[in-house]
Amino acid sequence: MQTIRLILTDKFIWLLGGAVLLATVLPVGGQAQPIAAFAVSAGIFWIFLLHGIRLDRQEVAAGFRNWKLQSAVFGFVFGAMVLAGLFLSWILGGQVAPMIAVGFLYLGCLPSTIQSAASYTAIAKGNVGASVVAAATVNLSSIVLTPVFFALLASSVGIVITGASFIKIMTMLLLPFVIGQLIQSRARPWVAKHSDIVGWSDKLAISLAVYVAFSGAVVAGIWQQVPTDQFMIVGAAISVLLAFAFGGSWLLGGIAGFVLNDRKALLFGGAQKSIAVGAPLAAILFPPENAGLLLVPLLFYHLSSLVLSAPLAVRLAKS
Repeated sequence: MQTIRLILTDKFIWLLGGAVLLATVLPVGGQAQPIAAFAVSAGIFWIFLLHGIRLDRQEVAAGFRNWKLQSAVFGFVFGAMVLAGLFLSWILGGQVAPMIAVGFLYLGCLPSTIQSAASYTAIAKGNVGASVVAAATVNLSSIVLTPVFFALLASSVGIVITGASFIKIMTMLLLPFVIGQLIQSRARPWVAKHSDIVGWSDKLAISLAVYVAFSGAVVAGIWQQVPTDQFMIVGAAISVLLAFAFGGSWLLGGIAGFVLNDRKALLFGGAQKSIAVGAPLAAILFPPENAGLLLVPLLFYHLSSLVLSAPLAVRLAKS
């Protein structure tokens, strides 16, 4: 019962599902497209401004004292998961639409979530402080590492990321983050006081990026170009990746000799993937019709990992 309640009350799951459904029924296009693109850009700037305001520098510095756990999370997210994504993109090449196959590499290069990882670590009675610091550190690093890793590895599957795209990434992701860090002492109390409104604005901005990206894919004919059997292949590949992510991160914690609380933090911090970074970055790198296809594996993975994390966290809380 607790597992079902956790899934049904996760508003972000419903928002993302609603964004995909709305894009399918009422995709944005025509004269509305430039307005939607501007709204997405503004939303991306806001998301990373909030990241800069929320990420406390002192917390990150303190968290590095547990360097062994931080290194394990960092290595799993930007090592094992990147290689797993690259492997699946190679395997699926020719089996699914090219941009969907590339989407698995993109998924592998993304950081873990912050809020969800911490929430499920808390439910599992794990090391919440270490989970927050690990996820925050990985997300901060991802502003540079994710596009760099993706650009380097995507060339092997025929995708070229230009210098202009990197400049846009720095402008839309790094600049607002730096501004957020600079105004943190003044802005953080306001953000904390209005946490509900700010939290909703964050989620709505991400959902808007998903809606516009998936709208482009719908207008380009995703439901006609991508047959049902390809979505079944994607689902099967996502199941394999989930098993590798959750099983591998848990196994790594055991091999490293972590105490149970740290092992729980590694599990949720290493296995989840952030759509909060993935959707905005895809909107910067690609036009909507390509970004929508690229996000298909991430949408499958993100929603599935949240659903999987709920019963795992409940079960681990008893251990």
